[in-house]
Amino acid sequence: MAASATLHCLTGCAIGEVLGMVIGTALGLSNLATIALAVALAFVFGYALTMRGVLKAGLTFGRALKVALAADTISITIMEITDNAVMVVIPGAMDAGLASVLFWGALAFSFVVAFLVTWPINKWIIGRGKGHAVVHSYH
Repeated sequence: MAASATLHCLTGCAIGEVLGMVIGTALGLSNLATIALAVALAFVFGYALTMRGVLKAGLTFGRALKVALAADTISITIMEITDNAVMVVIPGAMDAGLASVLFWGALAFSFVVAFLVTWPINKWIIGRGKGHAVVHSYH
């Protein structure tokens, strides 16, 4: 269950991260502004993926949002700190540009590292009946 929850979280984060990086790079935003946009979009898409499932279960929008916030905030936060830190420490990755193998390779690597860091934390949270354990009660 923890691996599935982490992969679910990573999917939302990756959609937001990639979209944010593409938009930020295309607009010529600074690295800090690009990271901020990518992080904001990662949270939006991460929460949206969780909400999609619990809305199908019949929850109101407000209740679905509360469930998503409770289930995903810690996971997304850790994932975002990790994958952005990896991108920043890889020399040239943030300045490589969208056509660069370095950029996409570093981003893919950052997602793998973020998954590996977040998975045991999700396992611990789920083991305590929190996080995605709550979401799964609505499936």
